[in-house]
Amino acid sequence: MFAFALGLATRARNGALLDVYYPLPVFKPEADVAKALAAAPGGNAAGVRELTDRDLETLARAFSDVGATELSGVARACIGAHGPCLLTVLEADAAIEHIAEAYLKLHLLSWRHCLPNSLNLDGIFAVLPNVAWTSSGPMAPAELPEQALRARVRGELLKVHAVDKFPPMLDYVIPRGVRIGDGSRIRLGAYLGEGTTVMHEGFVNFNAGSHGPGMIEGRISQGVLVGAHSDLGGSSSTQGTLSGGGTERISIGENCLIGANAGTGIALGDRCIIEAGLYITASTPVSVLDDRGQEAGTFKARELSGRSDLLFLRNGRNGRVECRTNRKAVELNEELHAHN
Repeated sequence: MFAFALGLATRARNGALLDVYYPLPVFKPEADVAKALAAAPGGNAAGVRELTDRDLETLARAFSDVGATELSGVARACIGAHGPCLLTVLEADAAIEHIAEAYLKLHLLSWRHCLPNSLNLDGIFAVLPNVAWTSSGPMAPAELPEQALRARVRGELLKVHAVDKFPPMLDYVIPRGVRIGDGSRIRLGAYLGEGTTVMHEGFVNFNAGSHGPGMIEGRISQGVLVGAHSDLGGSSSTQGTLSGGGTERISIGENCLIGANAGTGIALGDRCIIEAGLYITASTPVSVLDDRGQEAGTFKARELSGRSDLLFLRNGRNGRVECRTNRKAVELNEELHAHN
């Protein structure tokens, strides 16, 4: 079995599923835990099933019998829940066909069970609906006018945070050992390794993130994974796989620095620097300088993709983009990045 989870779902008034919250997803469960699922309706076969309170009680006992006390506690906590409780079982890492499957995979990423680009997310955009994420929870966008009016009648204000397919991660998963300045800028499905700091203007998309520790003040686009001890400066940017047609994989190695207002459309190895204000795209002509500062040739930036110990900068006299060897690792301020 690939993964399973018990989750609490939200439905629109027409019965359409809006989201699923999984408090304890299980990745590649042990044999006795997977066997305990047989106590649920449909057994441990793949699929999405709605459970009754009696089903949850039975499942809680089955988990308890095999020593899975946390799972047993989740099952008991879901008894009498306001919304439906779903059991989602993934036999394999296949393309996504159900909203509940999409939410389970997004939870697996944010729970750090799986690294970005390691899961099959095919079909996720077709499956996920646009949802209004509000101060009263997820709602169907068509229901907003009526719900807003009802809130005003009660003397309340319905705050609409966003209308999007992906909710804020912190409403579902709070990773251990991270600092986040603005939770609205981290989508569910982001992977934030322990020690990661995301400042207020930092943004992390789903299926993207940072190994940590590191400082994120710029944008980590979909599909991009940043190595440990790297720093993305204010308003910096990384080109994601969606921008590259879904095929180009951009990654940032360890001990790298992308300066403020800079960015990259190529992968960086370890100990690389892009100076502030410089955006490197795959087709950018780059003059490569040898150890003596003499030009060794001009190349497309894509030919340098993934290499380590490179310093990219723009020559202030002639405006050309140059690349020099950078053999000094970027040292992050230890006090600034503390997560005590």
